[in-house]
Amino acid sequence: MATNILMPALSPTMEKGNLARWLKKEGDAIKSGDVIAEIETDKATMEYEATDEGTLAKIVVPEGTQDVAVNAVIGIITAEGEDAKAAGAAAPKAAERSEAPKAPEKKAETEPHPAPSAPPSPRGGGISAPAAVSNPSPRSGEGGAAKAAPGGGARIFASPLAKRLAREAGVDLAAVQGSGPHGRVIARDIDEAKSGKGLKPAAAAPASAPAAGSAPAPAMSPAMSDKQILGLYEDGSYETVPHDGMRRTIAQRLTAATQSMPTFYLTIDCDIGKLTAAREEINAAAGKDKDGKPLYKLSVNDFVIKAMALALQRIPEANVSWTEGAMLKHRHSDIGVAVALPFGLITPIIRQAETKSLSAISNEMKDLAARAKAKKLKPNEYQGGSSSVSNLGMYGIKDFTAVINPPQSSILAVGAGEERAVVRNGQIVPATIMSVTLSCDHRAIDGALGAELITAFKKLIENPIMMVV
Repeated sequence: MATNILMPALSPTMEKGNLARWLKKEGDAIKSGDVIAEIETDKATMEYEATDEGTLAKIVVPEGTQDVAVNAVIGIITAEGEDAKAAGAAAPKAAERSEAPKAPEKKAETEPHPAPSAPPSPRGGGISAPAAVSNPSPRSGEGGAAKAAPGGGARIFASPLAKRLAREAGVDLAAVQGSGPHGRVIARDIDEAKSGKGLKPAAAAPASAPAAGSAPAPAMSPAMSDKQILGLYEDGSYETVPHDGMRRTIAQRLTAATQSMPTFYLTIDCDIGKLTAAREEINAAAGKDKDGKPLYKLSVNDFVIKAMALALQRIPEANVSWTEGAMLKHRHSDIGVAVALPFGLITPIIRQAETKSLSAISNEMKDLAARAKAKKLKPNEYQGGSSSVSNLGMYGIKDFTAVINPPQSSILAVGAGEERAVVRNGQIVPATIMSVTLSCDHRAIDGALGAELITAFKKLIENPIMMVV
């Protein structure tokens, strides 16, 4: 029986995607686990693996097509012995039957606008945010949910290699959090599961219901409609640039963060005179590769990442994420680093940054930033994390406040290092000062705890030798 290939949901917030490239042609044989296409999401271009075996009978959606709805048919696979040509000819009808459900009709402008989608949960986290888009199954008959396996359990989607590795390592596939398309378990997930990472935690306790007789929260005033906004400007005085997927995702996530997260801010000045001297000395001593280029070139931001990672280890109560059912206390410092792109913003993550050398952080950050700009990051490389760093010092910004990236509970905003007059021992002397501001989610981090965290950061950044002992 022919099987429909559906446009996958590669992230919880994905509603549409671009079919960047087909890696198989009509008539090609396909095995389970073969990479058959490249799908472009709002933040990355990802490989799409087949979960069925057979022949690619028909390409329904040609490569280069944009804004293909999640769950729409993009191709047809026939099983061994089936007539591929006949199945291909029936593709348009199959596409109509499997078409993604239409969006509901737009309601009257007077009704309140719906709340933005909640942000995706971190990789490895078992507590999902409400109203997230579910990952549909790649098979048309499964209706977006895994089939029941013999014995009543849910079917587990995993690549053949992952299944073999799990059997050899004695890993229970049901306990592994998949990072592939549709949450599919792949080889990398088994490697992480063997070391105790990437496992699904027990379900969190449900949030308590509101007390009986309590008054409902007041409804928010509806935002201005597009029509109302356009009416404020003269025709011809502006250009309309449609939002792309990344810009919509940024808007939804940050709106949700500012509306649902009580945030407070702590600012402190750091003397980075010792840091700049150490940076120059370390860079001057860097070895050369075979092309004569330095093996590394540290930036001030590399020191900031390392200092933030170590500060979270020194103040572990602040290395947390809030959920309605429980507080997640992170064992490692996974630091997201804001990277500005021509088409938006993304925060690739340095995993276990507290364990890495400054040179390793520097080289990894350069690689992540380059692949972010090429939209080649995998979801596990920018989702989750325990805190973030946003540095606008290169633009000459003295200080600012940054919006926390859920499900994290803090973010450090870093300003420019500049010479300022300071008083030492009763004398006015010059010093290189950098202002930093810590944004904290008050549900998870109280004022005194936030102060301890930023003070720990200040001690480390002002004495960089403490980062290597």
